[in-house]
Amino acid sequence: MKKQSRKRLKPLVEPVKRERRMSILLNENEQQLIDRYLDKYKITNKSRWLRETVLTFVHKKLEEDYPTLFGEHDMRR
Repeated sequence: MKKQSRKRLKPLVEPVKRERRMSILLNENEQQLIDRYLDKYKITNKSRWLRETVLTFVHKKLEEDYPTLFGEHDMRR
């Protein structure tokens, strides 16, 4: 019996190469809080979680602060 050769499909999206590094300092309480959260929700990739959390917050904040032609008060009338 011959082994069937399997063709490897190329991924649709190429993986992003991260070349920039950012580091932060936390005190003991902050570190324990984050570790407790990661354990509770069974998050294994701390780096990915932190990156997604920070970027999601920044993205939402930039959308909220996007300049508009009229102020919020004028648009609600």
